[in-house]
Amino acid sequence: MTSFRFKRTVFDSLCFAFLLAFALYAFIHPTENQLLDLTTNTLFFLGLSLIGALVSYFLSKRNIITWGQMIFAPSHLTHNSEELAWYQTLWGWQAAVTLVVLFAAGLLSTKFSIMDLLDEDGFNGAVRLFKGLASPNFSILPKAVVNVFETIFMAFIATALAIPFAFVLSFLTAKNVMQGPVSFSIYWLLRLVLNVVRSIEALIWAIIFSVWVGIGPFAGMLALMIHSIASLAKQYSEMVETVDEGPIEGVLSTGAGKLQMIWFSIVPQVVLPFISFTVYRWDINVRMATIIGLVGGGGIGTMLIQYQGQAMWGEVGCIILVIAVVVWLMDQASTYIREALK
Repeated sequence: MTSFRFKRTVFDSLCFAFLLAFALYAFIHPTENQLLDLTTNTLFFLGLSLIGALVSYFLSKRNIITWGQMIFAPSHLTHNSEELAWYQTLWGWQAAVTLVVLFAAGLLSTKFSIMDLLDEDGFNGAVRLFKGLASPNFSILPKAVVNVFETIFMAFIATALAIPFAFVLSFLTAKNVMQGPVSFSIYWLLRLVLNVVRSIEALIWAIIFSVWVGIGPFAGMLALMIHSIASLAKQYSEMVETVDEGPIEGVLSTGAGKLQMIWFSIVPQVVLPFISFTVYRWDINVRMATIIGLVGGGGIGTMLIQYQGQAMWGEVGCIILVIAVVVWLMDQASTYIREALK
């Protein structure tokens, strides 16, 4: 119950703080210098969040269901809300207004403009570009094929090297395995590190490794490997946390240690999903490898950025066609493999 109340209060406080901040922004129209004052704005938002938390608390005391309660509360605490339509409840209006304001804020921040989209000069430029892409120059096809094979092998090696690291980390970041004060501390620390690593896109890792080991496919492979370790470890650990507890209790009852328990009760349950996740990750890495080449990560992405920078759209069209064919083939192959493993 304490966990639910905390999550509900945090969620509601952020919702209310966002709505109040957006309303004040629309009313005050702050200058750029005011927006760049990070310290003041952070403290201001925290103050609004505190107000939102107090509002959530008083509403819960009056048995008024908020959006946070609808999301996080056990079902027996929200059954009364099913008797009313969403527009007859506070949580319904809270959700609707928040989503509408989020959409409005997104339109403002992206400077969405129908006029720019329908601008004649811009449209004509796009037409010329698409004409070039639709008329691929196949004279560079051999070079594109060689580079796309480099891209595929970058993705393969990155995935293969990531597997053993992710396999070990998956058990160290599974809550049902890491029990006890020391184990939980390790679990929490590794989760934090992996979340940070995963939050940094492979494109950024490619820039880092391009500086470290030089521009080329090695830097791209290392970038994909680091990102794959963090992503696979998360997917693997979530699968470990959902295993049947019966075999675990059975193995432990024989006096087995933790490593024996993992090997004989958990691994047999997760090996097939692990393989499925790994194949899917290779498919993802092939797609990502075409992107990290844009910052010197090697493969066909480097070739793509060279021709794009020179506005050689026929050559770009050929490269895009090769990438599309390879991605389609990889997608089909990974789909069939994953289906066979079910």
